[in-house]
Amino acid sequence: MMMPESAATDLKDVTACEALELFRSGALSPVELTRDCLQRIERDNPRVNAFAHLAPDTAMQAARASEARWQAGRPCGPLDGIPTTIKDLTLTAGMPTRKGSATTSDKGPWDQDAPVSQHLKVAGAVILGKTTSPEFGWKGVTDNPLHGITRNPWDTRLTPGGSSGGAGATAALNLGLLHQGSDAGGSIRIPCSFTGTFGIKPTFGWVPQWPSSAMSTLSHLGPMTRTARDSALMMSVLAQPDSRDGYLGNPRSVDWLAPAPESLEGWRIAYSPTLGYVDVAPDIAARIEETIRLVTELGAVVEEVDPGFDDPLETFNTLWFAGAVQVLEDLDDQQVEQLDPGFLDIAQRGQNISLSRYLAARREREQLVARMQAFHERYDLLITPTLPIAPFAAGHNVPPGGPWRDWMDWTPFSYPFNLTQQPAASVPCGLDDHGLPVGLHLVGPRYEDMRVLHAAMLLEQRLPRLTPPALT
Repeated sequence: MMMPESAATDLKDVTACEALELFRSGALSPVELTRDCLQRIERDNPRVNAFAHLAPDTAMQAARASEARWQAGRPCGPLDGIPTTIKDLTLTAGMPTRKGSATTSDKGPWDQDAPVSQHLKVAGAVILGKTTSPEFGWKGVTDNPLHGITRNPWDTRLTPGGSSGGAGATAALNLGLLHQGSDAGGSIRIPCSFTGTFGIKPTFGWVPQWPSSAMSTLSHLGPMTRTARDSALMMSVLAQPDSRDGYLGNPRSVDWLAPAPESLEGWRIAYSPTLGYVDVAPDIAARIEETIRLVTELGAVVEEVDPGFDDPLETFNTLWFAGAVQVLEDLDDQQVEQLDPGFLDIAQRGQNISLSRYLAARREREQLVARMQAFHERYDLLITPTLPIAPFAAGHNVPPGGPWRDWMDWTPFSYPFNLTQQPAASVPCGLDDHGLPVGLHLVGPRYEDMRVLHAAMLLEQRLPRLTPPALT
């Protein structure tokens, strides 16, 4: 890709993989790219409120050091010079980690890197700042008592989803090229669907976590980007072991940068438009059906079939609410009064869960894992919609006037696959009848993340890249 002389004005659409090639050729420098991102953040972030913390001085310092390495022909790692963001739930030395909560301290010290932050820095990424999350990442939209409401760049009256809503908004606007998210019930895939971006929840254990999430083994860390190839690039850095993480992933190595096959010839793919129990908006269902035709054209054998489980919402909520209790138990009475009322509500509901019910939920989870493992003995992938509804008004946990009580009620396609710990990605596949993004959900067998990524790469070649309209 050759950039014109006015490259600095055209960088709003550049991908991380493209930027690295431009660095190698000398057609672009990390300083130019970082400066462009910071200028657009200054212009656009006031409208979307996607950053919990911005670090322009340290970002430019890192970019200048990267530029010197590229000029000397000695980049320090696979992400050297790429502007990157980290979610405000992830410890990052030199930057506050407030978790969207007024109960956290603004004093620091901010002297520790989580494994993700450490790996990104060692790989040469230029850390622009921290993106917003709801308080402790507790819900599928992004607003919190500390930083306020994060908004969708497609329509700032609407939510970008959550809990990685800040990362979703920054990815959609390319305010940085790589973005770290986390997903314990859909928190990567929900905002990717609502903002027209790509994100993958990797198989649990690939990306180390420390400190561990209050949601324990429901929680996955992963990339959110404009393209599947950029997410694969980011996974090549994130998916490294760290001795602080008490959970080990599959020990086999993966070539995250392996090229996609030329087609899906020989693949057998299950398509479940509703999982057997979900009501999906007709225009969203239509976009998914259109994309399924592309999957068939790529050579796959597609069978419309449900995976055969009942809605595991009660199982998920039991484990989720119990996790919220752990956060509550670490707070004093004054801090409890500062909490998002919705978070306090689920934590209090978690306090009423008996040990017997909690253990039953763990057994139900084991049964779901076994069912999906058997299902994937027949199918290479499962495809569903990512979400059954369009983005709704920002500042609300559920669509106003609807039948839902909790955010989990409108995210029925995502949380089952946190229970099973499978890789699952959201691929932007078009716009609904109101001009808002629609996400296609790709679910693979455990540790077959490359199968998900390769299918996404092939589909992206045939689908338009979605770019939100200019903010006004």
